[in-house]
Amino acid sequence: MTEQKKIKRKIIKATAEMQRIMAEYFYELNDAAKTGDRKIAWCTSVGPAEMLRAMGFLVYFPENHGAMLGATRMATDLIPHANALGYSPDICSYLTADIGAYIKGITPLSKAYKGIESVPGPDVLVYNTNQCRDVQDWFAWYAKMFKVPLIGIETYRGVGDVTEEHIISIAKQMESMIPRLEDISGKKFDMDELRRALALSRECSDLWKKVLDTASAVPSPLTFFDGTIQMGPAVLLRGTQQPVDYYKRLLAELEERIENRIAAVEDEQFRIYWEGMPIWGRLSAHSEMFASLRTNVLASTYCNSWIFSAFDTEDPFNSMARAYTELFIVRSDEVKEKYIRSMTEFFKVDGIIYHDAKTCPNNSNCRYGMPRRLEKETGIPSLTINGDMNDMRLVSDEQTKTNIEAFIEQLEENDG
Repeated sequence: MTEQKKIKRKIIKATAEMQRIMAEYFYELNDAAKTGDRKIAWCTSVGPAEMLRAMGFLVYFPENHGAMLGATRMATDLIPHANALGYSPDICSYLTADIGAYIKGITPLSKAYKGIESVPGPDVLVYNTNQCRDVQDWFAWYAKMFKVPLIGIETYRGVGDVTEEHIISIAKQMESMIPRLEDISGKKFDMDELRRALALSRECSDLWKKVLDTASAVPSPLTFFDGTIQMGPAVLLRGTQQPVDYYKRLLAELEERIENRIAAVEDEQFRIYWEGMPIWGRLSAHSEMFASLRTNVLASTYCNSWIFSAFDTEDPFNSMARAYTELFIVRSDEVKEKYIRSMTEFFKVDGIIYHDAKTCPNNSNCRYGMPRRLEKETGIPSLTINGDMNDMRLVSDEQTKTNIEAFIEQLEENDG
């Protein structure tokens, strides 16, 4: 078995700039919530943020807050407070952690950013069920609490080929939002503003893809664990200039690493594809564990969820409808398997790890035979680990460590 050793994690220098623009983003929301000078829309992470920005809203993403609760390991203690309201322990732990935090009146934002005491209250909540139905129930609860409008897009599940019928349906739903959003924002819809926001989102998306694609280099300059942090601007600030500027800087740093053969994981021996949600409360521990095994978990479907190559300023609504319906999470198993095969080839991976997240069945793709089918087709071995993105009561650190070490030992035997 590979000898484990303490690995010093390589710091991405650009991260300091990312932290600065993230702070600006949260402070702007906080100021607007206090003064009422700007309207605030809450949006699901792959909802129509471009439309909202075009209409003058500041946009807040509760899923990001849910992930922050997981990463700061606050979530596990907060989930029971939502369970006490009748929310099942089996549903999305982003939802239950976030609602639990609201009930208790606490937020990790107050620890990260001086002067921020709470999340910014919404003037409207906008969801897209392209992720799951949980986001609709989540936002509906807050609509009642804040007594503000709830607007949503009902999307498709298990989509094979994305057809014109799919696109027209979703595009019409987005267009039908405009009158209500005009009433709430006090601003008339302007197609030019939408095109401007969409152009910035597309540029951000293209740069983010280039960032993630650097991991195809051998050795890789990037890890999946880096990606879960670096994706912040692509999620929270798409439709603005800041992530475009940031990803140009980050890309240059990673390209310099490639040129100088600087590996994100020292003495990289094995390359792993991560399928499923991150385990937020164990990001650092898992990063160090894999590095000690000379293994780079370097690519994932999750981080690629904010690549929207279909965006087209010449056809805003239809292209947004296509982009938000082409998402991996809403596709059929056949499409998903084809995608994962292409990813394993592009990133030259030696193995796949599937995370079966207890409270996220919609983004756990190991429950209906996919790992076995793909292993048979590709010859690439796989491992399924049980856990959750936020509820650490569902994570067994010892079992995870034992299983991963055995899996890497299997890769060594195959390599030998």
